[in-house]
Amino acid sequence: MTEPLLSVRDLSVAFHQGGNTSFAVDRVSFDILPGEVMALVGESGSGKSVTANSILKLLPYPSASHPSGAILFNGKDLLKTSEPELRRVRGDDITMIFQEPMTSLNPLHPIEKQIGEILELHKGIGGQAARTRTLELLHQVGIREPEKRLKAYPHELSGGQRQRVMIAMALANRPKLLIADEPTTALDVTVQAQILELLKGLKGEHGMSMLFITHDLGIVRKFADRVCVMTRGKIVETGTVEEVFARPKHAYTQHLLASEPRGEPPAADPDKPVVMEGKDIRVWFPIKAGFLRKVVDHVKAVDGVDLTLRAGQTLGVVGESGSGKTTLGLALARLISSQGRIAFIGNEIDKFTFKQMKPFRDRLQVVFQDPYGSLSPRMSVGDIIAEGLKVHERGLSADERDERVAWALNEVGLDPATRWRYPHEFSGGQRQRIAIARAMVLKPRFVMLDEPTSALDMTVQAQVVDLLRDLQKKHDLAYLFISHDLKVVKALANHVIVMRLGKVVEEGPAEQIFKAPKEDYTRALMAAAFNLEAVEHVAISQ
Repeated sequence: MTEPLLSVRDLSVAFHQGGNTSFAVDRVSFDILPGEVMALVGESGSGKSVTANSILKLLPYPSASHPSGAILFNGKDLLKTSEPELRRVRGDDITMIFQEPMTSLNPLHPIEKQIGEILELHKGIGGQAARTRTLELLHQVGIREPEKRLKAYPHELSGGQRQRVMIAMALANRPKLLIADEPTTALDVTVQAQILELLKGLKGEHGMSMLFITHDLGIVRKFADRVCVMTRGKIVETGTVEEVFARPKHAYTQHLLASEPRGEPPAADPDKPVVMEGKDIRVWFPIKAGFLRKVVDHVKAVDGVDLTLRAGQTLGVVGESGSGKTTLGLALARLISSQGRIAFIGNEIDKFTFKQMKPFRDRLQVVFQDPYGSLSPRMSVGDIIAEGLKVHERGLSADERDERVAWALNEVGLDPATRWRYPHEFSGGQRQRIAIARAMVLKPRFVMLDEPTSALDMTVQAQVVDLLRDLQKKHDLAYLFISHDLKVVKALANHVIVMRLGKVVEEGPAEQIFKAPKEDYTRALMAAAFNLEAVEHVAISQ
């Protein structure tokens, strides 16, 4: 029988704060064989990342400790390894790709220096040899024209390019084990598919093992050999991907597998009143050059888009990052200037000033992608939700405002008694419900939802989708739902427009778009989103 490359035995992780001790990982055990991909799956807070960080001792010691366990790599217990010896293992024998490359890459150094630093530290390679190896790595991970990217800084790269650079850094020293912690969560479905294909090819080429951490079961089914299911710090089920997906034994595994967004979007109803209408909407950003900063060209973020949205309906806007989805939504909400006709509940608002828009703001609301970033950490939940009432319904007394806040929290399935707490005291799903409550308290007619589920676990995603659908039916809301997650769009939208480089490449009833897309670009999105065998070769920017 093949000896494991990595063997985690009876591992526990405890965190100590203010005299209190909490266990994030409780007696976890698993093996990773040479050349094997092991997936570690579970919801946020289940202990996946803490387990992975323990392997390289990246936890905040001494506030973190290991009351029990061993982590054996090539027979050596990493938990008992000295720091100098462990530094030789990190980045050489074992490397790690983190979820958000923008926070992992140094914003002050170009790509060449960041990759070269790893080569010099572990292999003693510098100068022209390091440059040659860096170019080889960038080419290997699919960066086009790598010579032009050597001097680029992280902010000058797209999300997919930054993740490819992170992979290049992880592979620089040909590691035996690669730990990938949610490496595709923040990426578009097409870029996600490309990254997975890249990792699969590199794994076969280098024969390395992988620990792949994710909450996306579709990725696990396609990518992993074996899977460990984790919840509340414990591994509750282990087996081959085929076994676990075909015959899940534990109730939690069954719950995860049943958690994809489901249900039917609202039926199209041409008799419903038009809430939002756009004609030839354009958002062009000028490109200036020369000493006098003359306009020499434009970035056409949104270029000639038409749309109609009726009460009780959902218009899904899909496409990759940079396609113009969010810019279109901001233009419709009059949060950025644009050209073209925009009519909201019969009022042409495209020429309205900020002051003229104020009477309409209560009926035109926005829910943003990251609730943690859009909710003030200094305000209680009750104050956050009541803020709009103080602006738009000044005649309400303090008690009446409090009643409306309690009503809004009830509407989104939260206990009104929690309104005295602060955002950091809630989970990601609860924070998104608070953001929805902040919009609902003003009883809007139109809600722009900008990637409201992309940062959430699949089980929480399904709950938020059900909530949005229920609120829509109850209040006859019109939704503009912006997302790159086509599974969520399929469950919510009755009409879809597909955007690319500022233009609509395809639109129509959602059922038609999902069943029989006409354009190559739409078919590529579908193939990536629904984990079909291959993504069509469409010129998608890397």
